[in-house]
Amino acid sequence: MSASSTEQPTSTSANEQQDSECAGEEENVHTTYDGSNMHGQSQVYTATQDTLFSKEAARPAMHVLSLERAFGMNPVLPIYSLQDSNQLIFLYISAHVGIIFNHTLNSQHILQGHSFPISCMCVSEDRRWIATVDGGSRNMLIIWDSYSGIPVNTMFECHPGSNVASAGFSSDTKYLVTLSNAEFQSVLIWDWTSGEQKSLCQAELNPKHGFQDRIIFNPNDNSQLLSGSKTHMLIYKWDSEGLKYFALNLKKVTPATDPDVFAKLTTDPTKSIPFVDLCLSRAVFHWKKPQVLKAIGSSILTWDISKNLVEQQTQSFGRIKTIHIQQEPITVLTITDTYIVTGDIDGNVRFYDENFLLVSWYTDFNQDPVVYISFSKELPNEKIEDDYFLDVDPLIISLFLCRNFIVSTINAKIIHLNTQTGVIQTVLQNDFDPLHALTCHPFQPAVAYGNLQGMLRLWDYNCKAVIGNRFFETEKQIQSITFDPKGVFLAVGFRTGAVYILDATTLQNNPEEIFNCIKDSIHLITFSHDSQYLATADAGRAVSLFRNKGYKDSLRQWTFVGRYRSHYKPIQDLLFGVQLYNAKPRLLSLGLDRQLVEYELEKSENNKLLLISIKRIEQSAVPRCMTWYPFLNPEEFLLVASDNYKIKLFNSTTTMCRKTLLGPTYGSPLGKIVVLPKSMTSKTKSRHLAFITNDMLGLQILPLDGNPYKSSALICHPTGVSTFSCSYDGKFVFTAGGSDNSALAWKVNLDVLDASAALSGENMEPFYSLIKGGRDGRFYKEMEDFFFYCQIRHQGTDMMKRIEVTTKIPLSEVPFLMRALGHFPTEQEIEDMFNEIKFSRYAETGKYVTDIDLEDFIKLYINHRPAFGLSSEELVQAFHVLGKKNVLGNPIIQKGDMIKFLQARGEHMTEEEVAECFSTLLGVNEKEEEEEEKKKEEEEALDEECTLGSVIPERITVELFTQQILGLPLGIKQRVRTSVKDLQIQQPDSKS
Repeated sequence: MSASSTEQPTSTSANEQQDSECAGEEENVHTTYDGSNMHGQSQVYTATQDTLFSKEAARPAMHVLSLERAFGMNPVLPIYSLQDSNQLIFLYISAHVGIIFNHTLNSQHILQGHSFPISCMCVSEDRRWIATVDGGSRNMLIIWDSYSGIPVNTMFECHPGSNVASAGFSSDTKYLVTLSNAEFQSVLIWDWTSGEQKSLCQAELNPKHGFQDRIIFNPNDNSQLLSGSKTHMLIYKWDSEGLKYFALNLKKVTPATDPDVFAKLTTDPTKSIPFVDLCLSRAVFHWKKPQVLKAIGSSILTWDISKNLVEQQTQSFGRIKTIHIQQEPITVLTITDTYIVTGDIDGNVRFYDENFLLVSWYTDFNQDPVVYISFSKELPNEKIEDDYFLDVDPLIISLFLCRNFIVSTINAKIIHLNTQTGVIQTVLQNDFDPLHALTCHPFQPAVAYGNLQGMLRLWDYNCKAVIGNRFFETEKQIQSITFDPKGVFLAVGFRTGAVYILDATTLQNNPEEIFNCIKDSIHLITFSHDSQYLATADAGRAVSLFRNKGYKDSLRQWTFVGRYRSHYKPIQDLLFGVQLYNAKPRLLSLGLDRQLVEYELEKSENNKLLLISIKRIEQSAVPRCMTWYPFLNPEEFLLVASDNYKIKLFNSTTTMCRKTLLGPTYGSPLGKIVVLPKSMTSKTKSRHLAFITNDMLGLQILPLDGNPYKSSALICHPTGVSTFSCSYDGKFVFTAGGSDNSALAWKVNLDVLDASAALSGENMEPFYSLIKGGRDGRFYKEMEDFFFYCQIRHQGTDMMKRIEVTTKIPLSEVPFLMRALGHFPTEQEIEDMFNEIKFSRYAETGKYVTDIDLEDFIKLYINHRPAFGLSSEELVQAFHVLGKKNVLGNPIIQKGDMIKFLQARGEHMTEEEVAECFSTLLGVNEKEEEEEEKKKEEEEALDEECTLGSVIPERITVELFTQQILGLPLGIKQRVRTSVKDLQIQQPDSKS
C-alpha cells in the first residue's frame, strides 16, 4: 500500500455529529466541533484503531433518543474490512446509517448523520477515512474518521441537481472523486483535506458512452482514473489544466459485450434486488502493469494503456485481449497484492496470478452470488510452525501469504475467511426484505420482528443475540405481530390473511392455532389485557375476533368468533381496553371514515361479531391513531390524534370531547402513539408518550397541554417508518422501516427531554412564544384589548351603570373573541370549547366552570386554532372536488350549486344565514336596506335576494371566490381563517 495509517490531512476541521433535526429542511444538522479532548488535543489525530471500541470512548447519552443498534444491511452497497488482526471489524450500510461492526465484541458504532438513504460509499486504502453520500436533494457527502467515529468534513450538493452514483479516494487519501448519476453525467475531483468546498477539476461525460456506475483512482498513479458502463470503459487523465478522458467501446474489442448472464438470478419475485442492476466492481487497474482488467461474462478483458492515450485519443486494438478463465459468470473482480481475485454467481472465490493461472479457489461457501469482496489491510502472520503444513494442500501453502477477506452475498450475508487456517465463518446474517412487523416482549428484554420473506426472529437486546428463529415457508409475508400481556403467546398476521398463534418461547404452534378464515392482509393485531381475546384488523376494513377457550388435553384452544366489516374506509387503529366498573375487556376500532366503533365481546359467537356503538368523532379532520391516556386525571380518557396535528381527549364512557390540544408538528401527522412504560432508572416523575410520524420517532411529556417544547423527534427511517414498539422497562424504542428493510433500536433518555423542556420557560412563557411577536408584540396587545372589550360587551354599554372590572369573561363571549382574533370555529368546535372549559374541574369539584381568564384563553386559542395557515391549494382541491371543469380545464361552481352546498352540506345554513353572509362579504348597499326598513319582512327578504342575485356571479372560480368574495390574495399561505360557512365548502361531509 502506498499510504500508511499515519498519514493524516493537515487542514481538516472535524465536525461532531448531532442528532437534532431541522424541522424546516428535515435533515440532520452538524455543528462545528473542534475534536479536542480535556487535554486540548484533537480526538481525531490522537485516535488509534483501538480507540473506537475502547471503554474510554464511551460517552454519556446527550440526546433524547440515541441509536443503539441497527438490524439489516443493504447488500447493494460495498462492505469493507477495517481490522482483521486482534479484532474483526468491518463496515457496511443499513438504510441511512453506516455501521462499523466489531464482530469480536458483538458491538456496533453507528455513523449517524444522513437524513436520506445512503446511495454510495468508499473507504481510503489505509481504511482510515470513510466517505458516505446520501440520495437526498442536496446529496450530502460526509467523510468520517474510522478510528474515532467522528465526521471530519461535510460537503453539500457535490453535483447540483443530481445525486452521486459513485465516489473513490486516491491512494494517498488526499483526493476524492465523485461521479453523478444524471442523464448527462459529470466527474469532479476534490481536495477534501482543504477547507475549500470547490472541486479541482471536472469533466462532462457523453451519454452515448452509457451510464457509468463506478469510478476509481489508479492506485499507482493519482492522475489516472477508470470508470465503466455496460458498453464503454473510460480512462481519465487530470492535471492542473483539467480533466480529460478516452472512451473504449467494448463492442469493438470483444464479441460478447457483457451478456445478461445474471438475468436468471432475478426470476424469484420475492427478491428485492435485481442482480443485473447492481453496481459491481468488475473493472480494476493492474497492480504493476499499465493495464486495465475488465470482467465480461466468464472472461477477463485486458487493456494495455499507452502513456499518452488520453492526449492522442487513439488506441491500438492489438493491445486489447480477452482471456476465458472460468465457466461461471464473474460478478466481482478485484486485486489484492499480486493476485487477481474473482467472485461468481455460484458463490465461488478464485485467485489468479498475473498470468491468469489459477492459484487457489474457495468453493466451500455454498452461498448465493458474491456481490463484494474486501481484503484485510493487515498482512498475514508469517511465523507459523512448520508442522502446520504437514496435511495441507500445496496450493493452500502458496496462498498462505494472502490476506484474510470478507465476502458479501446478494442475500445480505457477510462471510469471513481466514486464509491461514482455511476457516470459513458467517459473521453477519441479515434479511434484505421489507420489514413491517415488530413487537417487544411484555416483561423480558426481547423483541420479535418478521419480514415479508417469512422470517421471524426473536432478539435479546441485553445479550445482543438471536434467541429464536422461525421461517414460514407456506405463508411468508409477515405483516403484523404482537405478544399477549402475559408473554405466553405470540400472534402473527400475514398478508395472505392467515393468523398464527405461537408459543412465545419456542415460536411453534399447534395445527389448531392456524386460522385461514380471513382473505385480506392483517394490518393490525392485538390481545386483550387478560389474554382471553385476540383481535385483528385487515385490509378489507373488517375486524375479526378470536377467543381463548382455555385448556383441552393440556393444550390451549383458540376459536374464531366472528368478523365484521364495520368501516367503509381503512381501519387506522385497533385497541383493547378495560371497562370502567367491572374490569372486563372492551374493543375499539378507529377508521379513516372518522368512526369509532365498539364491539360486543361476550355475546358474540357462532361466526357473528356484534357491535355496541358507532360514533363519528371528527367533523373534517381524519383520525390517525389512538391510545388510552394514563390515569393522570380522575377521569379515563381515550387519546386520539388526527391529521390536522391535533390531539383530542375523549371521555371513555360518553366519548364526549373533553380537550383539544396542539400535537407535535414534525412535518407529517402522528401515525401511531403509545404511552411509554414507566422507567425505573430515570429521575423524572413524568409519564411520556412515544409516537411516530411518516419518517420520525419522537417523545412527548405528559400531561398534554399544547406546549410544543415538551416534545422531541428525529428522523428514524427517511423512506418511512411502518411501526414501532417500546420495551417493557421504557429504556428502548424499536422502529421498523418497512421498505428500507431495516429495524433500529433507540435508547431513551427522559432526563434530557425534561431538561430541554425546562429551558423553554415556566407557566405561560412557552405559550407566549407561540403568539406572533410574543408577549410584547402587537397581536398580544390586541388580544388583551379584545378580551376586555368582551367584558364591556357582556356587561353592556350603559354609561350610567358601574362596570365591574374582572380578570375573566363568561363562556358565551369565547366564540366572539375567537372570531375577533381571526379563528372562525364551527358550531361543533364551539361546543367542544364549551365542554372543555365547563368540565375542566368537574371531576375535582363537582361544579361547572362558567368563565375563563386571559391565560387560559390563550392556551385555548393556541390549541384550537389550525396548526398551519389555510393555503390556496386547499381551496383549489375543494373546487376540483365540488365543481366542474370549464373549457380551459379550470374548476368552477355554479351559483345555485354554491348555495345548495351551503344549505345542505356540513353544518347546514338557513336561507337567512346565507343571505346575511353574502351581504356582508360582498358589501351590498346598506343605504338601500335603510330606506326599505319600514317594508314588510317578506318584501325585504325578496328584495335582498334579488340584490344578492345580481351581485353573486353565475359561475364562481377559485380566484373569484378567494379574491372577490373572501377578500384574500390567492397563491400565498393565509393565517386568516375563513368563516364557518366557507369552511363547509372546503371540507364537505364525508357523504359528499
